[in-house]
Amino acid sequence: MSLSRRGFLALGLVPLLAACSSTVAPMTGPSGGLVPPQLTQGAILAAINGTRARYGKPPLRYNAKLESAARVQARLMASKDQLSHDLGLSLHRRVVDSGFVGASGENVAGGHRTLDQAIAGWLDSKGHRETLLSTRFEEFGLAVATVPGGKQSRYGIYWAFIAGGPYSAWH
Repeated sequence: MSLSRRGFLALGLVPLLAACSSTVAPMTGPSGGLVPPQLTQGAILAAINGTRARYGKPPLRYNAKLESAARVQARLMASKDQLSHDLGLSLHRRVVDSGFVGASGENVAGGHRTLDQAIAGWLDSKGHRETLLSTRFEEFGLAVATVPGGKQSRYGIYWAFIAGGPYSAWH
């Protein structure tokens, strides 16, 4: 099953693109707690930029501030066991709170056991694909979290990818 949402936000006189997309994969495998994959920054960069390269897009830089905003979102989704872009903190608020200044777009996913599976899900949706492959974004952060305590859950594992770039790219 796949859910997709894309929206535009405006901040004052500066347009801000917030290409919001989400994807859902049903949980497979044994029930109970999942341990999130241990991903290094190098592995994340290779997966995201390898995907972009296959589609002729330039690489993105990794940004710790965007990772921080993505981590907040992944943990919120896991703690509430709910796939959503706004669980009390909007994308804009999370990005601003992280200290990032610029336009941003977000993809979220639930139930994918690996980053490669999450990326494949995002590529299968127009909104996800646009965010992941946009040449207007220059950097990104990514986080993954699992539902705490090993309890039964809808998806068990949640992913958040936030891309960012200059506001001027959207003029």
